[in-house]
Amino acid sequence: MPKVPLPAFECRYTGSLLAGVDEVGRGPLIGAVVTAAVILDPERPISGLADSKKLTEKRRNILYEQILERATAWSLGRCEAHEIDRLNIYQATMLAMERAVSGLPVAPEYVLVDGNRCPKWHWPSEPVIKGDSRVAAISAASILAKVTRDREMGALEARFPGFGLAQHKGYPTPVHLEALRRLGATPEHRRSFRPVQDVIDEVGVYQQSVPKEPAGRPYPTDLFEDID
Repeated sequence: MPKVPLPAFECRYTGSLLAGVDEVGRGPLIGAVVTAAVILDPERPISGLADSKKLTEKRRNILYEQILERATAWSLGRCEAHEIDRLNIYQATMLAMERAVSGLPVAPEYVLVDGNRCPKWHWPSEPVIKGDSRVAAISAASILAKVTRDREMGALEARFPGFGLAQHKGYPTPVHLEALRRLGATPEHRRSFRPVQDVIDEVGVYQQSVPKEPAGRPYPTDLFEDID
């Protein structure tokens, strides 16, 4: 049975200081969970905003630059791997969202959060199921968060070659799991996640001297590309 599309979202707030919030990186085994908060400027509309996962990388990068240029305000928030290990991924995500909204240079009057719940904060807010495809400000936040985190995975691949992080973005794909078993866990891996725990127990931690993946090995399509 085909999925029935959700109805258009109608927000109770009608002012111009509406912030959209989204996150990227709950599912990966490595790196930070990254969040973004965006207040769009109705006088400077951005065409083509959509769920970041449904856009090509090229289109995301174009929209990323337009959001930075045209939005009334934007901010990034994050929790690093060691914070995720200490707090758990859910609490770390809520904290990263709060950091993103707190960092906005213009205070929002209302906040819409992608998902089914909001952090416990002082801003008037409400969650929006599938908000990244129903609310433009949340779509913009999802694009900022995803482009930021994807670029960080490319930087981590340069630091820790052989894991394929630039391709699978840290998700538990077969390529990543095989590399973990071969190379061990890096300091940026989330030790509270079971596959990483198992590798540390069995293999240990990453050593620069361990042989890396042979050059030219093709990486398969990310099997977890639709997971935030």
